[in-house]
Amino acid sequence: MSLFLITAAAVGISSVAGTAFGVLIRKIPHKYNDLILGCASGIMLAAAIVGLILPAMESEGKYSLAMTVCGVLAGATLVSILDRITPHLHKLAGLDQEEHTHNAGTGKVLLFISAIAIHKFPEGLAAGVSFGTENTGDILTVTGSIALQNIPEAMVIVAPLLAIGVTIKRTLLISVGIGVISMLGMGLGFGLIKVTSMLMPFFLSFAGGTMLYVISDEMIPETHSHGFEKQATFSMIGGFLLVLVLQKLLENA
Repeated sequence: MSLFLITAAAVGISSVAGTAFGVLIRKIPHKYNDLILGCASGIMLAAAIVGLILPAMESEGKYSLAMTVCGVLAGATLVSILDRITPHLHKLAGLDQEEHTHNAGTGKVLLFISAIAIHKFPEGLAAGVSFGTENTGDILTVTGSIALQNIPEAMVIVAPLLAIGVTIKRTLLISVGIGVISMLGMGLGFGLIKVTSMLMPFFLSFAGGTMLYVISDEMIPETHSHGFEKQATFSMIGGFLLVLVLQKLLENA
């Protein structure tokens, strides 16, 4: 339980820390924005595969592979459905316009916050579910990766919030709320793994599927829309390798 509380606090506080850095830096040029998010997407990709999907496949049980495949598809499908009723985060981060039939009368600030919340809850869920592996290395890989990528992701959403009229104080309060949402998702994930071990491969892969969807649908398009695709790609690879190195070091510790 102590490990859960420590990692939950890290996941929640990382969003606030990223927002604070963003307030200090304010406007981040597209080049550096793409490099930061590229690295964050690589970190998330490695965490989803190494910390969630592979452990799900390697779980004991006759149907672990089938549950892993179904879990990934179910996780991606759920986030896709949720994504239809909220704006794409990479569109709002660039202050672009996007039509959503369910959003017609909603203010920009509310749309922005709802978009962030939709993406943060599954990440928190994934962090909580990672405790089902009962492997400290996998747990720290997933929770640490999510905490690490929360910082640059929070940094790059500060400027759009300020641009649409949100004060610095309210921006910081929003980041606290986002951190709480991540922690609530983490608590739910942790609770799910306590219910039954039979469905553990499904829960793990489901969490991995939600992360894969966000990476492909949100993060990569944003990093490949300003002319810095090559740099963003190598930054993503760097983030991916960082997690692999950290995972190996944890195993040897």
